[in-house]
Amino acid sequence: MISAKLASKFLKPPVFLICLLPILLIITDAYEFMGSLGANPIENIQDRLGNWGLRFLLISLAITPIRKITGQIWVMNFRRMLGLFAFFYVLMHFLTWLILEQSIFLPAIIEDIITRPFITIGFLALFILFIMACTSTNNIRKKLRERWHTIHRLVYGSSVLAVWHYWWQVKKDITEPLIYAVILSALLLYRVWSKYRSHKN
Repeated sequence: MISAKLASKFLKPPVFLICLLPILLIITDAYEFMGSLGANPIENIQDRLGNWGLRFLLISLAITPIRKITGQIWVMNFRRMLGLFAFFYVLMHFLTWLILEQSIFLPAIIEDIITRPFITIGFLALFILFIMACTSTNNIRKKLRERWHTIHRLVYGSSVLAVWHYWWQVKKDITEPLIYAVILSALLLYRVWSKYRSHKN
């Protein structure tokens, strides 16, 4: 079994670099080194950043079930990093919309957030992730104590909002958001089942 110390020392650096690959590929595609951003580059960037934000969010949620099922405690070392990468990609997704699509034109931004439901719930998901990112340090965790756990359980609500945001955004082919919805449902059901089993025992 890999120890937590060995995982932090030898596995975290390569995992960190792997987590950066999606945005590096976007940059290389923007300069057409290895690919291109297609006919609508802004939409391409937004979609890719949003998808990766959601993927990292679901991967971070899967860490605890993986630890419980496999007994490999060292995987917990990656949960915070993966969660922060989820926030990073969702934030970049939002900033792409804010800067490249809306040109930081405040009236249009406020109108979109208020009148377009999928943007409203996407913004709420980002806000929750922002709170969690701000309270992710060990020092803040110690200060907040039990309240920290309450705050970080909001990740499930944020995940539901993120999948919902994607589902509403897609106009025709819902295959990909449906896959994310099924994965999230499985993770939520596992959490409920695990909690029920622990209370029963």
